[in-house]
Amino acid sequence: MEVACPIDARFPDEISSLLKPLPPRQVQEYFDHLVKARECRGLVVKQDGQHGKGVYADVDFKEGGLVLKDQMLAGAQHFANKFDCLVCGFCFRFIGSIELQIGRKLCFQDLGVSANNECDGQTFLHMPEEKHKVDSSNGEDDLYKEDSRGLGECASSSSKYQTPLSEGVAQSLMNGELVLPYSDKFPLPEVIFCPGGCREAFYCSKFCADADWDMFHSLLCVGSNSKSSNKGALQKFMRHANETNDIFLLAAKVVAFVILRYKKLKAADLDKQEKCTGSCDLSLLLEAWKPVAMGYKRRWWECIALPDDIDCCDESEFRMQIKELAFTSLQLLKAAIFDEECEPLFSLEIYGHIIGMFELNNLDLVVASPVEDYFLYIDDLQRSEKKQAERITGPLLDALGHDYSVHCEGPGWPSNNNCSPTY
Repeated sequence: MEVACPIDARFPDEISSLLKPLPPRQVQEYFDHLVKARECRGLVVKQDGQHGKGVYADVDFKEGGLVLKDQMLAGAQHFANKFDCLVCGFCFRFIGSIELQIGRKLCFQDLGVSANNECDGQTFLHMPEEKHKVDSSNGEDDLYKEDSRGLGECASSSSKYQTPLSEGVAQSLMNGELVLPYSDKFPLPEVIFCPGGCREAFYCSKFCADADWDMFHSLLCVGSNSKSSNKGALQKFMRHANETNDIFLLAAKVVAFVILRYKKLKAADLDKQEKCTGSCDLSLLLEAWKPVAMGYKRRWWECIALPDDIDCCDESEFRMQIKELAFTSLQLLKAAIFDEECEPLFSLEIYGHIIGMFELNNLDLVVASPVEDYFLYIDDLQRSEKKQAERITGPLLDALGHDYSVHCEGPGWPSNNNCSPTY
């Protein structure tokens, strides 16, 4: 059955304007400004009629030298990965402490949480206000003996591991009551909570918290201060994305980004004109959309690769199912953050092209875990120091198993908007 979105029928001209490629001159001006603002010395962006946009070097770089370092425009951590890695919701840097990272993983591991298990998703962090730290470097007894203090439900089961952990170790690590040897060599930024009051987004600094709030999260937060028109619908959208394809979360960030950018542009425009209107200003919407306009796009259901287990004769049915999946996601997002002035953004044509842009151009977001560096540091200690430290860290490493050093992972969209490096 063909999927029909009413918004597509109501705004054909606006949708066409949003998806129309910008003139080469405007594209060049945009990237020239971007290169200058980012201080990308030695790099220029050029357009080629055959290959599209490309990043060129106009100086000689030394082998192994840094060519480009830039903040991505939008990224999203995989849902299952959140149980392994506590990171900043904006820059994806690991936060808290080595103890907190290990304790959380042990806690979720003990609760049986994994990529295939359901979780309420409400709390990825437990941070009591008071922390009574105990330095574990003076002896090994803390991790082995039975803990009679009853420090909570998160305790690593001794039946699974080569070396049994005492009850409450995971909670003690999370609370900051148990300090691991040499963990001070790997300091992490303090955890900053979401300004909207949700327990799902955390940050490494107020700068990142404010930046994420201004660019995306104020519309996608389920906390008490959220600007979402329907937080219940927003939770349904997120649940659907986590259960089907988390590329929808990235698409939602782009829609929120354009809406918030549009509102700022309109507020500045109204200050100049001293008038108020509730109708959509297409010129402002196109300006708000401009960073997204730079990316090459096709409809998701048309450009997605056919999976190996799908027969060619079933391709049409598969692509229709993908289109229906996108429409379901769009309806849930529309119920959560719909803005009448930006209504064309909630058309299936626009949503499908945004997701298709990710399908064609996405980069993998990968941030190495400091937990791996910590255990490698312990392994490289002098024999006597290593032996003493491993009385504490050894049982933890056994309990964590092979996945002790899981990286932060997810999809990301670069702010240089799909330019290919040219050598």
